[in-house]
Parts: sequence; structure tokens; C-alpha cells
Amino acid sequence: MLNKTAIVTGASGNMGQAVVKKFLAEGYNVVGTIVPNDPAPFDIADDKLEKVVVDLMSEDDAEKFVHNVVTKYGTVDAVVATVGGFAMGTVANTKTSDIYKQYKLNFETAYNVARPAFVQMLEQKSGRIFLIGSKPGLSAVNGKGMIAYGLGKSLIFRLAELMNAEAKGTGVVTSVVVPSTIDTPQNRKAMPDADVSAWVKPEAIAAAIYFYCTPDAAVLREPVIKVYNNG
Repeated sequence: MLNKTAIVTGASGNMGQAVVKKFLAEGYNVVGTIVPNDPAPFDIADDKLEKVVVDLMSEDDAEKFVHNVVTKYGTVDAVVATVGGFAMGTVANTKTSDIYKQYKLNFETAYNVARPAFVQMLEQKSGRIFLIGSKPGLSAVNGKGMIAYGLGKSLIFRLAELMNAEAKGTGVVTSVVVPSTIDTPQNRKAMPDADVSAWVKPEAIAAAIYFYCTPDAAVLREPVIKVYNNG
């Protein structure tokens, strides 16, 4: 019987809920984080799902959270860090305070969970960490007009490279998932004239992430997973 545990941050979001449902369907214990006073509806009910309120911008709170998960479940087998934020802005109207805000939203929230989980996985000699990147973070050309966001997300890619270098020779792998436009109610409302058939569904992203946790994907070490559909 499968007895594995996955942490999903931002579990109430569109991608977060899809990932939670996929890992639950595959028999994992799932611990999903939500923010204090989370306004998003998160009505998934399952005996193997635990919802925890955590401020991931607090390094101490995030580390304590991971420690509690390990204490309760024994291992952390997968971490999917979906928390993040977005902002438009050219160089002319982007201040360092704007960059710092995006850094905290997109990098610190990921690093504060990934670091203690990574340490635990090295002890286990197994585990998969998935950080959420973006096209603007992957390529400067795609980041035009999204300076702070692109810079904040770009660090995710460097972090994955550094973690994989440190974990070489173990069963611990960190990947960056890079989706194109995600098919969500919010994006459909914001872009009513877009061709949504080219977008990628949250469920497809969740399925790709889960595949990298299966024995069939054990030999894969690709740090960047592009989930673009036709986008």
C-alpha cells in the first residue's frame, strides 16, 4: 500500500487544487498550505488531506511546518510549490520595492519550504521538488513589460540548478514547471477573445508533475518541464 506524502503550497489555487486532487487520487497523504484568511474556496474533503494555514513568507513558520509534516508522516516524498504572484511593469516604472515584492512572493515562498524539505529528502535519499517557473522567468525576451515578475521568477531556475548540483548522486531531484497560459476562470474572464484551446489545463499540469514522481520517471533529471500545450 502506498504510504507517501506530498506537500502542496497554495493548495486553494487553481493549480494547487488540481495537484491536490491528483496526488490524493494516486493514494498520497497530501498536506496543503493555505494563507491566513484565504478567500479562495477550498472544499476538497478527503481523509488523506490535511489543510494547514502557513505564512510562507516567514522562514521560521515554513521550517516549522515542514518539520511537523515529517514528524507526523515520517517522510516528505514530493513538494509542489505553487504559491506566487504577478505584476506588470517596465524598467521605467519598476522600483526596487516592486522587485523585492515579487522576489518575496515568487522566490522566498518557494525557498522557505523547499530548503527544509530538501534537507529531509537528502536524509531519505529520495524525493521530488517542483518549483513553478514562468516564461518571463525563463527568457528575458518573454519578460518584457514584466520586469519585477521576470526577475523574481528567474531565481527559481537558478535555485533548481544549485539544488540538483548539491543532490547529485542521490534520488533527490528539483524541477521547474513552466506552464504557458493556464486555463482558469480568471484567465478566461481577463482574455475573453483568446483561443483557450491552446491553453494548458491545471489538471494536465498536475498529471505531468505526478508522472515525474512515478518509477517510470526515476531516470529523468530534466530540471525544466515545459507544459505549453499549444501555447
